[in-house]
Amino acid sequence: VQLQAFGGGLAQAGGSLRLSCAASERTFSHHIMGWFRQAPGNEREFVGCISGSGIITYYADSVKGRFTISRDNAKTTVYLQMNSLKPEDTAVYYCAADSRLLSIRSGAAAYWGQGTLVTVSS
Repeated sequence: VQLQAFGGGLAQAGGSLRLSCAASERTFSHHIMGWFRQAPGNEREFVGCISGSGIITYYADSVKGRFTISRDNAKTTVYLQMNSLKPEDTAVYYCAADSRLLSIRSGAAAYWGQGTLVTVSS
């Protein structure tokens, strides 16, 4: 599975951005999709993930209530809607795919996209 993330950019604190991650495979719906981020000098951290059907989502406490993950299996694309952005949300954001939830949650997903930079100014 090849993944391509895009949609990053510059936003002001309190603003919104939507990231997209397009997958190459028609088996997309079989994969749990996750979003991760890595800020300068920090380790990569889990942001959230969504089940293959799109029914179940999990979020890190730091983004819960502000970020929403959704997916369109017909378009083989997963989205990360980021609202109420904070300067501490500044990071390179990555999407990932795996058939197992444990692999996604542990950051050991089989497939990764290139990152897209999100910068939030105060």
